[in-house]
Amino acid sequence: MPCRPLIATLTAVSALLAPALSQAQVTLKPDRQWRYLLTAGANISSGNNNAGTLNLAAEGARETDDDKWTWAAKADRARSSGVDTTERYGLRTQYNRDFSVDWFGFGSGELLRDRLANISSRTSVRSGVGRHVWQEERGFFDVSVGLGYTYDRYIRSTDIAGAMRDRYGRLELVLAEESSHKLTETTSLRQKFSLYPDLRDSGKYRAVLDTGLTVAMTQTLNLSAGLSYRYDSDPGTNLKKADTMFVTGVSLRFD
Repeated sequence: MPCRPLIATLTAVSALLAPALSQAQVTLKPDRQWRYLLTAGANISSGNNNAGTLNLAAEGARETDDDKWTWAAKADRARSSGVDTTERYGLRTQYNRDFSVDWFGFGSGELLRDRLANISSRTSVRSGVGRHVWQEERGFFDVSVGLGYTYDRYIRSTDIAGAMRDRYGRLELVLAEESSHKLTETTSLRQKFSLYPDLRDSGKYRAVLDTGLTVAMTQTLNLSAGLSYRYDSDPGTNLKKADTMFVTGVSLRFD
C-alpha cells in the first residue's frame, strides 16, 4: 500500500520532534464553559536579507461529560526578498458526541485557502465514529474512522487525476488518531495525524500531521511554537507534494 511508508515516516518524525516543540493548546475541562486561546508570532529582518513572517491563530473549546465542540482559525504569511513564500488561511470545527463510555460520533468541517499551493478554496465536511483508547485527567488518546467529501477550487487550471481541471471534488476515507498528554503542571504535549485516501481516484491520498508542546510561563501566557506537515500525492502541475511549517510565538489563554 503506497501510504504505509508515509505513515511510518510521519510517526517517526512526530516521536522525534515532539520533545522539542512548544505549540499552545486551548484548555479542555468538562464544565460546559467556552475557553479560548490566541497566538501570535512574527519575525522581521532587513539588510542582506529582507524577510518577514506573521502567524496568527485562535482556538476555542467547550467540553461536557459526554460531548466536545472545538474550532480553530489560522493565518500564515511570509515574504522573503520581495517574494511571497507562504500565504495560507484556514478555519475548522469539530463536534464529538459520546454514545458510550468508549465510543463517540463526530462531525467536522474545514475551509482552506493556500495561494502558493494553487488552492483558491478547499471545503471539507466529514463524519464518522471514534474510540477513546484511553482518557483521564492528564490526557486522552482517540482513534477515528469515517467518510468525508472535499471540494477544491484552483487559482489556475492544473492536471489533477489525469485531466486539466479548475475544480475537483471527491469522496474520501477519513482515518485519524489524536492525543493530548499533560507531562507536568506547566507542560502538555499534543499531536494529531489524519489520512484521507481518495475514493474517487484509487491510490491518491492526503495526509496531515500536527504536533506540539505547551509550556506555560504564567497562568495566561505561554511560549509557543508548532510544526505542521501537509502531504498531497497529487497536488497538481509543478507543485511539491509536501509542505512543512514551523512557527514560534506567544499565546494568551482565556479560561
